[in-house]
Amino acid sequence: MGAGVQPGAALGPPEPSGNNRGAQGEAEPGRGTRPGLGLGGGGAHRGRDVAGGVRGWDSGPEGGQKEGGRTWLRGGAVPRRGRAEPSRARPHLPGPRGMAAAGAATEAATGTGGGARPRGRRAAGGWAPCLALALGWALGWALGAEPPHRCRPDAALLPPPLRRLAGAALLRAAVPRLRGGWSPCQLYRYRHGPPATPGTAPGTATARPDGTGPCTRGWHYALPAAGLRSNMVTQWDLVCASRWKVPLEQTTHLLGWTLGSVAAGLACDRFGRRPTFVVSLGLAVPLGLGVALAINFLMVLVARMLFGAALAGAFLSLYVARLEQCDPPHRLEVTMVAGFFWIAGELLLPGLAVLCRDWRVLQGAVTMILALLAACWWCPALLLESPRWLLATQQLERARKTLQALAESSGRGADEQGSLMAELETLAEGSPQPRYHAVCEIFSTRVIWKNSVILGFTAFIGSGIRHCFTRNLAPHLPRFSSYLALVGAEAVACLFLCLTAERFGRRAVLLLCTVLTGISSLLLLALTQYLLDLIVLTLSVVGITASHAVTMLSIFFASEVLPTVVRGAGLGLIVGASFVGKAAAPITAIPNSRGFFLHHLVFASFAILSVLSIMLLPESRGRSLPQSLQDGESQRRPPLFHRPPREDHLPLLSPRGIPHDYSRLVSSAKRALGPRHSPAAAPPET
Repeated sequence: MGAGVQPGAALGPPEPSGNNRGAQGEAEPGRGTRPGLGLGGGGAHRGRDVAGGVRGWDSGPEGGQKEGGRTWLRGGAVPRRGRAEPSRARPHLPGPRGMAAAGAATEAATGTGGGARPRGRRAAGGWAPCLALALGWALGWALGAEPPHRCRPDAALLPPPLRRLAGAALLRAAVPRLRGGWSPCQLYRYRHGPPATPGTAPGTATARPDGTGPCTRGWHYALPAAGLRSNMVTQWDLVCASRWKVPLEQTTHLLGWTLGSVAAGLACDRFGRRPTFVVSLGLAVPLGLGVALAINFLMVLVARMLFGAALAGAFLSLYVARLEQCDPPHRLEVTMVAGFFWIAGELLLPGLAVLCRDWRVLQGAVTMILALLAACWWCPALLLESPRWLLATQQLERARKTLQALAESSGRGADEQGSLMAELETLAEGSPQPRYHAVCEIFSTRVIWKNSVILGFTAFIGSGIRHCFTRNLAPHLPRFSSYLALVGAEAVACLFLCLTAERFGRRAVLLLCTVLTGISSLLLLALTQYLLDLIVLTLSVVGITASHAVTMLSIFFASEVLPTVVRGAGLGLIVGASFVGKAAAPITAIPNSRGFFLHHLVFASFAILSVLSIMLLPESRGRSLPQSLQDGESQRRPPLFHRPPREDHLPLLSPRGIPHDYSRLVSSAKRALGPRHSPAAAPPET
């Protein structure tokens, strides 16, 4: 993810002199935004490093500044040329002391350093909801499962001599026999033949069928289906002529997730991450009950769409809030652990379906889990508002209270909290008005818009092309085994990203997964009829796993390169694009649909095209999250195989042995500046 230039860190020394090279020049291309004393590497100013080049401070090996062998501030812009870049003030960011207090507060909350890995209640608050949301997402698999079925015999369609038959004889006389079993949608039709001749048994001349026709008395279903004795398919006979209603329901449900992602993203940037999450969970409860109590298919259609929108809002707001509370080394780790919780929820659904047996009971059980989640997560201790977003939007009083709550929950001593609270009071100085940003501002940018389009495109491809692979699993695996295979492939993709994306970088791993997806798709498209079944199955599993990795990494990559002020709205559009791609599966599953080959060809071509566009992305591994639009625009594209030096991760003061008193840091800086830079020592005007 991203590149950029150094944030203005924590002090505010005077303008650099002509020989102060540490505070001059432009940043090297590919060097990321450097963390100040903010939240988990937070905010990035575009100007110079305030500590760089100050006399008496020695430059460390990674641009850090040392005094007496102790590193206080690092991460300044790397001097490259003798041309000074003017400092650009950004009114929507807090002052230096505010950023220092933010870093100290987050350090106190985590116990391991500013914005590091969440622990205890905060970890549960970011991970546990994924399990319940995954249950709501996977419900569609059980509710829309089509069990094996056949027509019920209709004696009225049989000639009079055959109406006295029963059991297997009646079934053979009424239902056509196909290669795989009984016909699911047809019954025999008989016509009245000529009268029986002498010596012929009555009705023999009319015992031969004269064609077939649709079922007239409903269907007999082989249950259970997906662990349920009844579901929406058996409730309203959504088979044969009405089979198109199942893909319609699945498509509208995905449309709800798409609209919910976009709406929740806008709400996250305007009202905050936590309010959006709580309100979305609160709306999911009555909408889930509406699905369980639906009296007809139309009511289910509308309720399921709105239910999906509410779940999408909770998923997106939780994703953003969780990410913004982590520092660079732990962002991927925390997000992938949440992904494993999501996978655990998908694996729990079949067992819950077996326990419930009825689709209405299953829907009600998932809704009650969501209600319990909403009741527990109403407590702010489990999910605090993102301090990063509060600081970026200039809501300094709310940020001060949130950071104070983080400090109090850390269990630190009273003396440390007292000195910390003194620093936190500086956040509310001036009481500026909050400043919000609209998603339309992304369209007026160049780098942010480019990154958003590329990552939205790859997320769309990764979700849409998956159906090209899953279709090959159906002849080899039953429905339940196919579901477990898909969830297993998702778990393997998540584990693969954990092991590679932090080591080799987001862009390189995304490029590799996209190449694997495209090659697997092209081979299956051209050579399926010539390959052994085992090779087809292997290529399909590889393609499913790679496409899962492409989707997950595209969304995570986008969350790291989008600025905080528009992260919710921008990520909502990208997540919405991935759900639009998922809608390709139910659309091509409509009966008599002839577009699967074209769908496969288009998505395979798109996958190859996206390989070229991924090369234009920046690298965000180890980089701080951009705060403002200017930070997002300052990101640069490094060479693919060039490993940029790692940034220092906050806090820059060691949590052990150094008290959290930033007044010492200020005093050291003033002594380092010397009398020559003091305003009192300025020469008198002549």
